[in-house]
Amino acid sequence: MLAVDDLVSGYGRIEVLHGVSLEVAAGEIVALVGSNGAGKTTLLRAISGVHPVTSGTIRLGGEAIGRLAAHQRVARGIAQVPEGRQVFAPLSVEDNLRLGAFRRRDAGIATDLDTIYGIFPALAEKRHAAAGALSGGQQQMLAIGRALMAKPSLLLLDEPSMGLAPLLVEQIFAIIADFKRRGLTVLLVEQNAHAALAIADRGYVIESGRITMTGRSATLREDERVRAAYLGL
Repeated sequence: MLAVDDLVSGYGRIEVLHGVSLEVAAGEIVALVGSNGAGKTTLLRAISGVHPVTSGTIRLGGEAIGRLAAHQRVARGIAQVPEGRQVFAPLSVEDNLRLGAFRRRDAGIATDLDTIYGIFPALAEKRHAAAGALSGGQQQMLAIGRALMAKPSLLLLDEPSMGLAPLLVEQIFAIIADFKRRGLTVLLVEQNAHAALAIADRGYVIESGRITMTGRSATLREDERVRAAYLGL
């Protein structure tokens, strides 16, 4: 589904990603874990097209997409849930969700809205409320629902547990795990390595802009270096 090869990116003269390569197969949940500032968000933004790259290639389903604008990548099947949620606060919950379908011209938008409300009943109850009035957990649900309205084949999730209470974190990750049953492919960026690796098929560890480890999630969870650095064990 996704192949990133030798990707280099940064901000001005500061290089953040130093030749990053990773793959995500169709139907997988892949976790990218690392400390704050390791380059996780920069990588997701480069894949979705909202941050430029210096060199390297990005392929989606075998097609090189590195020169495509962000909205063109959405049309190819990529949707990103940004760090910090970034909902449109003055707009209603339903208007936020409809904005996720801004490129669609099919007749299935109303049906998909009902599907989102089925996944997130709390949003259904507040569909006419302003998004800015929602709790942090509800805003995270809204951000995920908005991305799903684009009908993506690849979902990029950036720190979905950020700022949430433990009970809400469990709820959000249970929903993400269920996406696999729905046929979605997910690249999950998360500082909460324990929660991310618990639901992922495979994982990558990124440190200072470089991939330093990769493997099955169960293997990474038992690796002493990962346990010491990211699992608090």
